[in-house]
Amino acid sequence: MWKFDFGPGEPAEGYKAVSPDCIYTAEQGYGFETTEHVYGRQRQNPAKDAHTRLRSSFCIPLNASFVADVPDGIVLVTVLLGDPLAETLTRLRAGEGKHMLPPVHTLPGQFTEAMFTVPIRDGKLRLIVSGTAPRLNALEIVPAPQNLRLFLAGDSTVTDQGMSGYPYTGWGQALPALFKHDVCVDNHAVSGRSSKSFVDEGRLNVILEEMKTGDFLFIQFGHNDQKPDLERATEPFTTYKEHLRLYVDGARSKGGTPVLITPVHRRYFNVDGTLSDTHGDYITAVRELAEEANVPLIDLSARTQELYEELGPEESKELFMWLLPGEYMNFSGGLEDNTHFHENGAVRIANMVTAAVKELDLQPLRMYLR
Repeated sequence: MWKFDFGPGEPAEGYKAVSPDCIYTAEQGYGFETTEHVYGRQRQNPAKDAHTRLRSSFCIPLNASFVADVPDGIVLVTVLLGDPLAETLTRLRAGEGKHMLPPVHTLPGQFTEAMFTVPIRDGKLRLIVSGTAPRLNALEIVPAPQNLRLFLAGDSTVTDQGMSGYPYTGWGQALPALFKHDVCVDNHAVSGRSSKSFVDEGRLNVILEEMKTGDFLFIQFGHNDQKPDLERATEPFTTYKEHLRLYVDGARSKGGTPVLITPVHRRYFNVDGTLSDTHGDYITAVRELAEEANVPLIDLSARTQELYEELGPEESKELFMWLLPGEYMNFSGGLEDNTHFHENGAVRIANMVTAAVKELDLQPLRMYLR
């Protein structure tokens, strides 16, 4: 177990002290990446007991990242958030921007212990803390290899996008915040991959090597299967279905549950205001395979078509990377992208996925929804 006490003063017994100026070093193994926008407060002279100490002293990280060296695997993270005197609002993301919790709001004198699980790779837990009035009082990390894992295989519409590309967000990036800590959403989706190239690069093998009985594999491809290059191209009713069967059969061979997902639509409208289908037979092929192989199907094609048409050509832009010049620092020249999601859109799609989990009664995933 790793236990950290944030804020000025002496740490609670059994905890490592993390002051506002605690910078990460490899020798120490933990600390903030930068401390320029990290502040600290000690509300009163804390009593000696850990309960009082952890609540009276805290850090205020304004969009700052805390890093701890942790062995690879699945870990359960417990955070203590709150302030004896002030109202708080804290957002927590892991890695390059996984949404780990809904925004945590506390009233003056109120404290919240929140938990989530996250996959660790490259030996580091990176926790990004932001919000209008963020707090970080304490943090505990324990291994949780037994937790159910929800693996995601897909392309750029699913993947975890880096903070350097914000507000560009994959729907898989927003999914962890919608599950309780009993589920670890392990997103293996990568931009630019098709059902074929994902397999050829060994990415499916990595998932299957880590999958255990009871885990789930959600599979969404199609955008790049349409591309003409030999590395990615598949044909809907032959090689596309054949590659998707590798995911289905592989998950079942490990005692896992595969779930097929039709590709999310691009935002292209016909003159009459209806959505133009740019995926065609690829959508039909996924639906056919789900029926043939008796696999649960989340039909995001149908769901996103309904959403986009309901919003219309103008309002639907807010779901995508339609950005004005100067609107976002990472895209100062603006952008008009009808394929990739703005954070708002990714959250909407992630909620569609969990709505389908409920409708399909995918147990125990449904039981673990927040």
